Amino acid sequence: MKMKNIFCLRQVDENNEMDENPTRRIHVATHAMEKKNSDSSLCVSSDSSESEYTSRGNWSGRMDFILSCIGYAVGLGNVWRFPYLCYRNGGGAFLVPYAIFMILCGMPLFFLELSFGQFASLSPITIWKISPLMKGLGYGMVIISGIVCIYYNIIITWTLYYMYLSVSHAVVPWASCDNEWNTDECAVNTRHPLYNNSLHFLARTDNGSLAAVAKTIKTSPSQEYWTRYVLQMSDGIEDMGSVRLELLACLALAWTLVFLCLFKGVKSSGKVVYFTATFPYVLLTILLIRGCMLPGAADGIRFYLSPNWESLKSFKVWGDAATQIFYSVGPAWGGLITFASYNKFHNNCYRDALIVPLINCGTSVYAGFVVFAILGYMSYDTGMPIATVASQGPGLAFVAYPAAISTLPISPLWAFLFFFMLLLIGLDSQFGMFETLTSAFIDEFPTQLRGKKMLFTAALCIVEFLLGIPCIMNGGMYIVQLMDWYSAAFSLMLICLCECCVISWIYGVDRFIMDIEFMVRRKLCLWWKITWKFITPLLVFILFVFNLVMHEPITFDGYKYPDWAIGLGWVMALASMMPILIIAVWTLYNTPGRNPWERLVRSVRPTQDWGPALEVHRVEYKQILYDNSFSNQKPSPLSAELTGGPTRGDVEKRGLHETTALSNDCSLPV
Repeated sequence: MKMKNIFCLRQVDENNEMDENPTRRIHVATHAMEKKNSDSSLCVSSDSSESEYTSRGNWSGRMDFILSCIGYAVGLGNVWRFPYLCYRNGGGAFLVPYAIFMILCGMPLFFLELSFGQFASLSPITIWKISPLMKGLGYGMVIISGIVCIYYNIIITWTLYYMYLSVSHAVVPWASCDNEWNTDECAVNTRHPLYNNSLHFLARTDNGSLAAVAKTIKTSPSQEYWTRYVLQMSDGIEDMGSVRLELLACLALAWTLVFLCLFKGVKSSGKVVYFTATFPYVLLTILLIRGCMLPGAADGIRFYLSPNWESLKSFKVWGDAATQIFYSVGPAWGGLITFASYNKFHNNCYRDALIVPLINCGTSVYAGFVVFAILGYMSYDTGMPIATVASQGPGLAFVAYPAAISTLPISPLWAFLFFFMLLLIGLDSQFGMFETLTSAFIDEFPTQLRGKKMLFTAALCIVEFLLGIPCIMNGGMYIVQLMDWYSAAFSLMLICLCECCVISWIYGVDRFIMDIEFMVRRKLCLWWKITWKFITPLLVFILFVFNLVMHEPITFDGYKYPDWAIGLGWVMALASMMPILIIAVWTLYNTPGRNPWERLVRSVRPTQDWGPALEVHRVEYKQILYDNSFSNQKPSPLSAELTGGPTRGDVEKRGLHETTALSNDCSLPV
């Protein structure tokens, strides 16, 4: 590697504002001062400056990282799932378990992964040098992100198509029933003044004219537009039909956007998020103001937040709150580890881990006001109860909300703003998941891929684009639902549970906290030790059991999937869990040792090159390990590089495998 800077040992303490705790002081600088008279200068070579690990890259600024984390955590679920869960599970009362689980589970997991990634400056696969036996957890994270990337970009594809349709018509095309795709069952809701405001419908008669009829509505114009025009859905997954060419073009555009924003890694995405992570709040505010000006909006918001305290007696309410927090903050996906790995070593990730989850949860609540203001108006306009018009998922984003917008003046403008907001929110989450893929493989195979990042990013985009084509066929919606139902249902919680246990119980929570205190230069309170070691793993385990018990075979809008499709879903679920076992067995087999127990002990301990990325920090870290009795090797005053020992760069260049370079005492090389 090209040497960028030379750090004199006598300057390390001056430049790093070390903590006053004696066990935190670096003795190398003292040694250098003692040698000053005999040696003109005693220096530590580094691969880069203290502030930047140039072989991987860093965020250009602190806000790049924070905005990227906010954009990654604030996903489509904040808009189309949380509001529905809140009203269904007791309204304002639901916020109580939601806040409790954010404190007990969300924040600890978020802080754990940020600290983990920032300390090692590695992405989800390579970072398991901390415990090579569990490297399969990293592969599981990458597989989950890879599968979800496929269908997440399908949602972005639908959004792009709706944006185009919104501006290409004077009136949004899902506002009426007089289109070629409509059926005789299509009906437009309206209040009839002559019937005591009872609910009537404008439906198509045999001769094509509209007449008021009092019958139960079967489909709305927006529903038929979604299923019969946009998706052109088949009757089931058995009939996949043909590719929707309009959606194919939008899918290509979606992946082009992802590539253009990520082809330079965090250097490019870190600038894009200044717009994509902030402008959705502007659009949410505009939509909220417009919604609150509509009749019935107050009733919708009141319905959204009115507390039903009796609901807190239901175990399912608490389970839904925990599940929403778990999926919302984003642990075990690999994105948080990846983003944090590009931080400067002494970045205050402790502060970031408190700010981002609070913003994420606040966004969920705020989005609920936007959604239920419009649903309240929709209830007023149709005379239907709010509980009837309320929906979640694609049904809210592409049917219910567009139906309400279609009744507003200048409906194309409001439709465009709404779908543009969904696009920005979706892209930010997609950036995080896709960056996890690219960084994971580049870090795992640096010699082959690091110099070809742009080409590798383009190749991955093409592969994911091709894998997404079945999702835009006539039966594609059934594939999307299948992937969403199974790909991350259980594996995320299993990976998260294992991750928490490995760091807290095998690596050791005391050592992990010591690593963080060295990194962020502040002492952590006892709370984090208690949550990481006991409370959070227990809650994740309970949540895992809860989801197993509550799991039901997938259905979609009354359609029951065939057995082979359900089997395919379980294959996707197991795809991210099987690497945990396979790689553990492989690691044990290849780890040197006189007996199985010795192999096991060696394979769960950190490798020789585990620790901070920069040599200037590794020298400090070795001394701290020795001072705190985590290593029985007394460190040399010189760096490993100066004394000829292997550095992380050396290991990467020589292609040494972690399982052949294990340290019996978990210390770094001298």
